[in-house]
Amino acid sequence: MAFLEPVTLTGSLVTLEPLRAGHHDELVAAASDGRLWELWYTSVPSPEAMAADIATRLGTGDMLPFVVRRNADGAVVGATTYCNVDAGAPRLEIGYTWTARSAQGTGVNAGSKLLLLTHAFEVLGCIAVEFRTHWHNRQSREAIARLGAKQDGVLRNHRRMPDGSLRDTVVFSVTDAEWPAVRAGLEHRLRRHA
Repeated sequence: MAFLEPVTLTGSLVTLEPLRAGHHDELVAAASDGRLWELWYTSVPSPEAMAADIATRLGTGDMLPFVVRRNADGAVVGATTYCNVDAGAPRLEIGYTWTARSAQGTGVNAGSKLLLLTHAFEVLGCIAVEFRTHWHNRQSREAIARLGAKQDGVLRNHRRMPDGSLRDTVVFSVTDAEWPAVRAGLEHRLRRHA
């Protein structure tokens, strides 16, 4: 996909590296920190499913997946992805994001989102960036709202989950006009973690 070229994004707390098959063991360790795959309202792959998940993300050709590496110790502490790309608008979604339990609340998510949003708005020229999450994932909904994203709506019975239940998907976005204020808020939050 010409619009999205693999890129490494480096900030004060984290570095986002393009996903590769060699990240498998580090991602298994990160997902095992909190056994994140056991949360019924998320889609974090289990250790047994990690290789297939990596292959899927690398094989679609329409997304740019990253691992999240904590700068302080070099540990991979999660994953995130540019997806649902509309290069004509241009706009995209930041999704498939998960963070190891011990890294939650440490600024890792804010640092990752600052890098991804900066690249989307200031390099790719996006007019909007979208976030989606399960209605029951209150922690994720609150984290997205703290970024400064506004809730656009709820897609009811939007997707079938692996357990057969139907997911209501909450959609948030940040527009290019809102980006300067969102950036200032994220930078302020990150100074507390410096």
